[in-house]
Amino acid sequence: MTSAYPSPNLPSASPRLALLALLILVPMPSIGTAGAMVFEATAGTPLGQALYSLAKVGLLLFPLVWFLKAEGGKMQVPSWDGRGLGLGIASGLVISAIIVGAYLLLGPASIDPATVQAAAAKSGLDNRMVFFGLATYICLVNAPLEEYVWRWFVYRQCETLVAKPAAVVLAALFFTVHHVVALSVQFDLLVTALCSLGVFVGGCIWSWFYARYRSVWPGTVSHIIVDVAIFWVAYQLIFGAG
Repeated sequence: MTSAYPSPNLPSASPRLALLALLILVPMPSIGTAGAMVFEATAGTPLGQALYSLAKVGLLLFPLVWFLKAEGGKMQVPSWDGRGLGLGIASGLVISAIIVGAYLLLGPASIDPATVQAAAAKSGLDNRMVFFGLATYICLVNAPLEEYVWRWFVYRQCETLVAKPAAVVLAALFFTVHHVVALSVQFDLLVTALCSLGVFVGGCIWSWFYARYRSVWPGTVSHIIVDVAIFWVAYQLIFGAG
């Protein structure tokens, strides 16, 4: 069987190790996001950005180190696996249509563009080159990395602890937490709740893809398509495109 990442069928070494892995990894992005955006002493400071960057590095390296050292895994050259790819594309398009439709129907009434524009100005995202640079990074780099972390690694740990259907939900919940932290800083309770629900549903779909196909490719393709739709909405809010 081909694999999208090294030995995808290798389960976590034990429930105890799986729980420990989750306790270490899951808080990382929330701490980094809070340091960069929430904590009064660090938000918008070099220290806050350092916390965010360290969390990103930890998310990238910890799963691989854990896989090799704690789980006794072995590196393999990643190979293309096209199973479920059509479903991944279809799900991405459906979710994107829902995002764009919700924005067109509810966005003007529920999201204040001035608030989004002010937040964008603080981070330099009111510059189109910076905006498109970030969008490219999020879609083509961050989305695959999130599938590597939250599906290939986190879902497998959850599957060691609970049955597959519960593991799908649990992994999606873990995936949603740091998004809630980031959204709550920028939007009101209603928008935060709706967007968080969307993240959770996406997490469930992408976790189910991994559970079904033992490949991150369907989720990655779907995730990229969805991120493109999100940045389309962000562009409308920041630059006021018609």
